Amino acid sequence: MPTQALLSWSGGKDSALALHYARRDPRFCVAHLLTSVNAHYGRVSMHGVRVALLEAQAARIGLPLTQIRLPEALSMAEYDAAQQATFAGLRAQGVATAFYGDIFLEDLRAYREQQLVRAGLRGEFPLWQRPGAELLRELLDLGFRAIIVCVNERWLDASFCGRLLDADFLRDLPPGVDPCGENGEYHSFVFDAPYFSAPIPFEKGELVRRPYPTPAGSPLAGAAFWYQDLLSIE
Repeated sequence: MPTQALLSWSGGKDSALALHYARRDPRFCVAHLLTSVNAHYGRVSMHGVRVALLEAQAARIGLPLTQIRLPEALSMAEYDAAQQATFAGLRAQGVATAFYGDIFLEDLRAYREQQLVRAGLRGEFPLWQRPGAELLRELLDLGFRAIIVCVNERWLDASFCGRLLDADFLRDLPPGVDPCGENGEYHSFVFDAPYFSAPIPFEKGELVRRPYPTPAGSPLAGAAFWYQDLLSIE
């Protein structure tokens, strides 16, 4: 019998491609999507996508969505505690494995694996150490469609925010920017996928610049981001 798994779902391209691979692996049955949400704004953490669009993705995939609803400001210890409580609840439902769309950040993978061990779960990383440009081309060839919803202005200017994720976008990325944005250069929202029952209709809202509140010494200290708001038109 396949092992029940959760998939860490951001709504963006990496988690979407990780789900593609997880669904093809006969050893596993993905039974839950798991997303961290800023409860104050009702948006996906970091990506800034409205929860209504996140829920539209889950409905089209046909999987239950578990949200870790987080306050606007919290410590790492508080985040870990909320994550562990959610893991415990999913483990009680039979989940034994967690899938992630991480590609090459060793410290992030080590953190995830440490948290999974605490929760009695194991991790799967189907995109690990795959070349970013290769992954992005595969995503497009498979028929995934996505829009850029957030860019870090240290690497990309506001003109990249709100663009479709396509071959032109990949061609226009400046030197030094990872094709998949693995260093946090950009985030995306997948509005169509081979396993969606139908595309998600939306329209563009405001383009907003926001600083990222973070302690000194953090890699994101002093960073500011451009966000393309998306509005559901269902």
